[in-house]
Amino acid sequence: MFFENGKMKELQIAYIGGGSRGWAWTFMTDLALDPQLSGTIRLYDIDENAARANETIGNRLMSRPDAKGGWKFETKGSLREALTGCDFVVISILPGSFEEMESDVHLPERLGVWQSVGDTAGPGGMIRALRTVPMFVEIAEAVRSYSPEAWVINYTNPMSLCVKTLYQVFPEIKAFGCCHEVFGTQKVLKGIYEEESGEKGVDWHDIHVNVLGINHFTWFSSASYRNVDLFPLYRDYIERHFDEGYTVEGENWLNASFRCKNRVKMDLFRRFGAIAAAGDRHLAEFMPGDEYLRDPETVQRWGFGLTTVAWRKEDLGKRLARSRRLVSGEEALDLEPTGEEGILLIKALCGLGRVVSNVNIPNTARQIPNLPERALVETNAVFERDHIRPIYAGEVPEAIRALLLPHIENHERVLNAALHPDAGLLLAAFRTDPLLRGRNCTEEELRTLLRDMVRNTSKYLAPEWFAAIARI
Repeated sequence: MFFENGKMKELQIAYIGGGSRGWAWTFMTDLALDPQLSGTIRLYDIDENAARANETIGNRLMSRPDAKGGWKFETKGSLREALTGCDFVVISILPGSFEEMESDVHLPERLGVWQSVGDTAGPGGMIRALRTVPMFVEIAEAVRSYSPEAWVINYTNPMSLCVKTLYQVFPEIKAFGCCHEVFGTQKVLKGIYEEESGEKGVDWHDIHVNVLGINHFTWFSSASYRNVDLFPLYRDYIERHFDEGYTVEGENWLNASFRCKNRVKMDLFRRFGAIAAAGDRHLAEFMPGDEYLRDPETVQRWGFGLTTVAWRKEDLGKRLARSRRLVSGEEALDLEPTGEEGILLIKALCGLGRVVSNVNIPNTARQIPNLPERALVETNAVFERDHIRPIYAGEVPEAIRALLLPHIENHERVLNAALHPDAGLLLAAFRTDPLLRGRNCTEEELRTLLRDMVRNTSKYLAPEWFAAIARI
């Protein structure tokens, strides 16, 4: 219940990963801009000093005269303190450190396996999941103990396995995953429509799409703006502009790590007849490794970037410096809408509106009937007072289903491997991963890569993993 005596009650939101030096500031900004919500944000982070820094930043932001929201930020020292009696739980954590991520992303390069992100699919995504699943087991158990009625919103990758773990541990949990990649593709369609029609000022929210697939490998089976079917327009645009692609206006693609000409999604449309609805860096990792990620030169030709961990480390240094400036008051956060939908979804669940948005939840309502019920899928859903109602998305085309199933099956293997632990299941996932299969790695190369990657993340794993990897 979000209303008491006919009035909106002061919400209690637990933020796990509340020391974030990035998304937390986005969350604060959106909260500050909304006058209908107020309450307390309970910041919990294993780096308590980082959470305390955000406590200072958030409270300073809310004290500004141009802030409309009424929120208080408090650092909590345990999951129990953060979760007890809360209404919402937000999870946005980095599983491990960039040292482990460096192994995830770059160690497979010795076999010619290139990864453009390395946090969702491919060997990097699987090893990241190996250390993430135990963290989400702990979170799910804590939610079950201290706030079983709370809505749980996950932003952490690998999204599918994070949310899948929450439901595995606590089947009655009210959890869902949020991802902005679909919004990016709606913006691509908005821009192409404006360019082709001459109409300006189109709101990307008015690009209506049917969403189906899995996180970061999501597809549109239909897209329209008002009475215009955008598929023929998109097809015609691709035929005339395939070589140069399309870059979203206002986005800074000078940074090679995040360059995106959307040529991968254009090529996938040509091949499969549906609009691939994620950034090219993510889409490429779900396809065979001899296609878009054959080597850095191939990546460059397709017009997207390899996001190196060296860049991430450099960027973290800049964000740490900015955090210090924000804490000292030397710099202030800009109060401008960020485009994220998290606050809109919270408001809808509180009964303050009704929203249709893409969401990552189990396929138990068979919103995609030709994918397994156990799959964690991304589709549209209606958000309204204390309910999420999945919208029937229909069947995925058979050719796309064939692309999705190896990843859905590997979600099962990796989850069970992480829970038990079972290196054999993880090896089977390596064998069937399209990125690895596309590079024709030998069995011994796969085994050695798996052993080395697991050892490099071992401080986050149960001791049984040492024996498990020795047996393969």
